Amino acid sequence: MNEVEYEKFYDQVGKVNGWNFSNVRVQSEGVKWNFYEEVTKRCTHSDILLDVGTGGGENVLNIASSCLFLVGVDLSHGMIKKAQSNLEESEIQNVRFTHMSSDCLQFPNGFFDVVSCNHAPFVATEIAKVLKNGGIFLTQQVSEADKLNIKEAFGRGQSFGEEDGTLREAYMQELKEAGFSEVKSFEYDAIDYYERQEDILFLLTHAPIIPNFGQEERDSEIVQHFIETNQTAKGIRTNSKRFLIIAKK
Repeated sequence: MNEVEYEKFYDQVGKVNGWNFSNVRVQSEGVKWNFYEEVTKRCTHSDILLDVGTGGGENVLNIASSCLFLVGVDLSHGMIKKAQSNLEESEIQNVRFTHMSSDCLQFPNGFFDVVSCNHAPFVATEIAKVLKNGGIFLTQQVSEADKLNIKEAFGRGQSFGEEDGTLREAYMQELKEAGFSEVKSFEYDAIDYYERQEDILFLLTHAPIIPNFGQEERDSEIVQHFIETNQTAKGIRTNSKRFLIIAKK
């Protein structure tokens, strides 16, 4: 899936679902952190927070009370429309959502105390530009070895065949070159157990793990075989591999 195809997919998902997977029944073993809990640990009630790639805003609306003001941006018009709807329903007053690309963050220099980015691309120099001196940037990203048994079953997938750790090392280097003085990384490889067949199908339909899922001739056959092969007493087994970078400007 190239960048244009991903943006089209992401926008379609945003219009229908936002980035909300709360109805998926899955249990995970080996998760070492919750990303937005890590963000709130580094916020004070006087801070201004920017969330890059905010999706439907579901996550940041849950942490709005941890800071003075929160801005969520996303490149997808569909996601921002969903975020605005979620904001109106929540009646939260200190959050704003706007359409904006992470390639060009249109805010005053040094405006934010904390910047977060969860499973979305970012440009290190743009983050450094809008972050105050001494400010903190946190990002969680999907590692190349994520959902590995699914991608092996299909013989294709997001970052399939790429060396694990490539993205993490690239982002860390970019942040150092952008002037961040402290750049630390952490990772986990958790085991996921999806309770039902429909949970796996929802995941594959609403996340870009397998490009063009359902459009290839043998996809239905492959997914059924994958479910049968990976069914356990706990559920249908796969993995979530994530890395976390925390950088101080």
